[in-house]
Amino acid sequence: MLTYLIIVLAIAAVGGVVLALKVFAGQLAPWSLSIVHALLGATGLVMLIMLILEGSGDNRLTAALGLLVVAALGGFYLASIHVKGNVAPKNVVLIHAGLAVAGFLTLLSMFL
Repeated sequence: MLTYLIIVLAIAAVGGVVLALKVFAGQLAPWSLSIVHALLGATGLVMLIMLILEGSGDNRLTAALGLLVVAALGGFYLASIHVKGNVAPKNVVLIHAGLAVAGFLTLLSMFL
């Protein structure tokens, strides 16, 4: 299941890059892509929780979950800004992305 989890999060990450590029261009991101990005991220979180509950016993899974949950909270904050019709602050986008990338890389380290 770890492989599928990484695939889901990688696809979410590609969407996140497109969203971030829009923000850095000073434009509102498309809602459809924002929703797909959020749904893939949420799916990845559920998959990760299931993996942890299966009892893998690796602390890296728990660390990745912590990072990704904080990234998701940042994503909710970014969505709240988007709902108001404003372009998100670039620093918040960078923090959100940095946390998500750190969580993703923590998961990738399971293959080492």
